[in-house]
Amino acid sequence: MRITGGKAKNRKLLTPRSGRRENIRPTSDRVREALFSILGENVQDARVLDLFAGTGCLGIEALSRGASHAVFVDQKILSLDIVRRNLFTCFESIQAEIVRLNLAQESSYFTLRKRFAERNRFDIIFMDPPYEKKLAEIALTMVEKTELLAPGGLLVAEERWNTSLPEKIGFLLLHQKRRYGETGIWIYKPDTTL
Repeated sequence: MRITGGKAKNRKLLTPRSGRRENIRPTSDRVREALFSILGENVQDARVLDLFAGTGCLGIEALSRGASHAVFVDQKILSLDIVRRNLFTCFESIQAEIVRLNLAQESSYFTLRKRFAERNRFDIIFMDPPYEKKLAEIALTMVEKTELLAPGGLLVAEERWNTSLPEKIGFLLLHQKRRYGETGIWIYKPDTTL
């Protein structure tokens, strides 16, 4: 698995050894390349939140392509260690923070709001929870409720392609849905008519 674009392009990312995967399922290079092609200029200077970070590949890809800062959140110590090591592999100076929180708990989103987004919300939020555990729906609801996403921001949810995620959740509207093999990508934007 490698970074597909930007200043860290082709840097190899660490992933868990096969016996220690613990439900860590990194987004494939092909899906990341397609996703960042869709995101385009939105990544430049963006504040990024990578929820269910796993290996950190989405947030690290964003940093490589010009994001100004990234916050990586996961519950697993193994994941957070891999994210830390991948950041040091890809960058000399790092504009990132790593946070351990259980994203199945609503209180974790309020913690993120208080710590990172009270004055400056996130321009791009990635969420890549373990498939088919309804964690994407919980995360969508809580991101909307805690207003972590900046006006004009983008929220990218990854789930198994045949999962049903809502077209509207509070002020978030589904903008695009794409399928890449078994992977589904949902891109939400704030409703500007409210």
